[in-house]
Amino acid sequence: MTPSLRAQPVPTAAPAADAPYRDARRSPAERTQDLLGRMSFEEKFWQLFMIPGDRDDRSHDYQHGAFGLQINVPAGMRADALRSDSLPAAVVARAHAARINALQRYFVDSTRLGIPLLPFEETLHGLGREGATTFPQAIALAATWDTTLMSRVAGAIATEARARGIRHSLSPVVNIANDVRWGRVEETYGEDVQLVAAMGRAYIRAFESRGIVATPKHFVANVGDGGRDSYPVEFSERLLRERYFPPFQSAIQQAGARSVMSAYNSVDGQPASQNRTLLTDVLRKAWSFEGFVISDAAATGGSIVLHHTEANTASAARHALESGLDVIFQSSYDQHRGWLNGFRTGGLAPALIDSAVARVLRVKFALGLFEHPYVNADSAGLVSRSASHLALAREAAIKSMVLLRNTNRQLPLSPKIRRIAVIGSDALEARVGGYSPPGARAVSIADGISAGAPPGAVVRVHGGVPRLWRDLAIVPATAFSSDSSGRRVAGLSGQYWNNITLNGAPTLQRRDAQVDFQWTLSSPGRGIPFDWYSARWEGTVRVPTGGVRTLAVEGNDGYRLYVNDTLRIDRWFKSSFGTQRATVRMAAGSSHRVRFEYFEATGNARLRLLWDAGVQDTQAAQIALAVQMARTSDVAVIVAGIEEGEFRDRALLGLPGKQEALIRAVAATGTPVVVVLTGGSAITMPWIDQVAAVLDAWYPGQEGGNAVADVLFGRASPAGRLPLTFPMHEGQVPLHYAHKPTGRGDDYLDLTGHPLFPFGHGLSYTSFAYDSLHVELRPKTDSIALRVSLTVTNSGPRASDEVVQLYLRDVLARVARPVMELAGFARITLGAGATQRVTFDVTRSQLQFLDETLQRIEEPGTWRVMVGASSRDIRLRQEVVVP
Repeated sequence: MTPSLRAQPVPTAAPAADAPYRDARRSPAERTQDLLGRMSFEEKFWQLFMIPGDRDDRSHDYQHGAFGLQINVPAGMRADALRSDSLPAAVVARAHAARINALQRYFVDSTRLGIPLLPFEETLHGLGREGATTFPQAIALAATWDTTLMSRVAGAIATEARARGIRHSLSPVVNIANDVRWGRVEETYGEDVQLVAAMGRAYIRAFESRGIVATPKHFVANVGDGGRDSYPVEFSERLLRERYFPPFQSAIQQAGARSVMSAYNSVDGQPASQNRTLLTDVLRKAWSFEGFVISDAAATGGSIVLHHTEANTASAARHALESGLDVIFQSSYDQHRGWLNGFRTGGLAPALIDSAVARVLRVKFALGLFEHPYVNADSAGLVSRSASHLALAREAAIKSMVLLRNTNRQLPLSPKIRRIAVIGSDALEARVGGYSPPGARAVSIADGISAGAPPGAVVRVHGGVPRLWRDLAIVPATAFSSDSSGRRVAGLSGQYWNNITLNGAPTLQRRDAQVDFQWTLSSPGRGIPFDWYSARWEGTVRVPTGGVRTLAVEGNDGYRLYVNDTLRIDRWFKSSFGTQRATVRMAAGSSHRVRFEYFEATGNARLRLLWDAGVQDTQAAQIALAVQMARTSDVAVIVAGIEEGEFRDRALLGLPGKQEALIRAVAATGTPVVVVLTGGSAITMPWIDQVAAVLDAWYPGQEGGNAVADVLFGRASPAGRLPLTFPMHEGQVPLHYAHKPTGRGDDYLDLTGHPLFPFGHGLSYTSFAYDSLHVELRPKTDSIALRVSLTVTNSGPRASDEVVQLYLRDVLARVARPVMELAGFARITLGAGATQRVTFDVTRSQLQFLDETLQRIEEPGTWRVMVGASSRDIRLRQEVVVP
């Protein structure tokens, strides 16, 4: 029988100053055991609950302590409170550190046990708070193929974080980017197991060595069918073990990560946050992980409202902890009440709670937080956006850039060039990618080119066309009014039924500001099933200046729209998603009665009421102006980008809006066109044969504009390499270089199976020759199986980096093996005419694989050793028999 939590004694007195857990001479395990015995149920719960928060709201009671908080900068220094990033970084960092110190002091001095916080933050490519240095996005860092550089960048981020008192990082993302439609590809290190693992290790070691707990995420796969975020995955055990586990296993066993974040999605039918196979059998037992596991934000409740595998928070909490989760991560303080009650009533064994709390406390003791909970706030001001960190951000951006195409050596631009047109909204907007520090003071590409152009060159800038543009806008809340108790009030009168026929008395009545809803994860309101309801909105709409010629509804049918009691849009059946339009004549200043009705029979609803009021299509005119500027220029640099991000997956991989039309129109002038791409994933390029050069700048961080200029004007030679395969068309996706052999062919009736640009691709401003490949077979007793060496010579006119890539293929195996796999890489720097011998050690474990019974074996046989400049550009190859 499970002991009653209510029956446990509730300690009240503060422990003596000489309590064993306060003795730094004792081991973390001893101190943890002593502290556990002194803790109340509430104190234990709060060590397993993490949220964003502070003590500004005095109704937030932290008297029992807390696992950790995500602590904002002071209110007046937040990006949303400033017109621009106007405060010096040192001032913001110092104030943030002081704020964290104050919170830490409360927990140490004013709670009964004095357990310090574990302040946490996002640190994907920079500390996620104002005043921090913004480095290139994670995918860009992967494109450097330089683990030493990654270590330096991660070290700089960790230094800024530690100086402010941050001791827990919610990074890095070591998920495999198995589908480039996924909106979070930008956060990853690409598609390859070896590259992802290597970059992850470099990042994690930099953080852990500086006393910050790193959190590889999201365990184990965070993207499913169609490239959709957090979609369920039904991967075989072989696929998980061969492709998705290795970066996490490496992060834990080789890099020493002390925390892991589980994923939102389900894996083989079980939510990842309560998946015993993943969290206990794999993490704890197979990999001997001793740290703590946290959920993704609000993910533990996903088993109730999304996966529908749990009835309530009590059972969700019990099954999560029983499966191996330690810490429940939620998004607000108020949510603790339901989880605290769930802990009380869910039948959780006290020993299970104690095990989870112990894992958290051991880390806090090991970090030295009990002895050194505070930081020197002045130090935070010294390191945030220091000159050395800004220089490193620029270096990293330069090294990340991938020259995809360079027809007739258009790049670098000639120093004699005199008229440069810089075109595109992304040229003006300094985009730095998701999970960036708010208010980053980034150098735009337009500013970088203007500042970095040769003396005497004239740089003219045109905004081109926006990434996203629509010919319809959401009818705003300010346009609606309705009757309420005999008077006119803003908004629409909304009625909701728990049936799909608008039948009987409404279950819910309320006032809605406008029709702009997305009930993907929930129902419209209390008492309404998420997948069985109907609704009616009524009111008056007032037409603004310019009038209205088109009304439309975007969303899932069925719906119908009445204007002045006349049915204007009728789609009262269930079929699909789309936009239905009606031509109207609504004069400026006029008012019209509207009634909009909707029903949903399966859930997952999106719904918007649109019109063309105030919408002006100026894109044709803007393209014409850009064309005119290009005609009178020596070169046109078009900066174009994509839209993506968390829960922003892409069905289409081309440039959005009318950017492709802009590129074609400018290219048609005959002026050479250089396209600079901003984004964090693959982009299809049906326009590519019309332009002279394409440079992928990714999201290059706050020094990105200067870095782009350095590459365009030849002060630096590009040497980034793709960590992803770029397809020609969405129909080829998913497309990976390391696939297993096909059972027949890999082409399509109407398209090749080959990519637009292969994994590892990237051009240079010079050329390199590869020769003298030698493969040494090492003794069977050696952990090194093969030593591969070759000579690389810079055969071109200038110094540059080269990324030498080693691939292997198991020629004959008892199970199907990949056609090739990355086994090693080295980024080297060579002056013109210089030669270097490059050596790779292939470990014996790299020759092992899972046999038909999923046992790991090393099978004697022939291996093909391939060395080249990309997965398709193999320069040298040799076969070797491994006994």
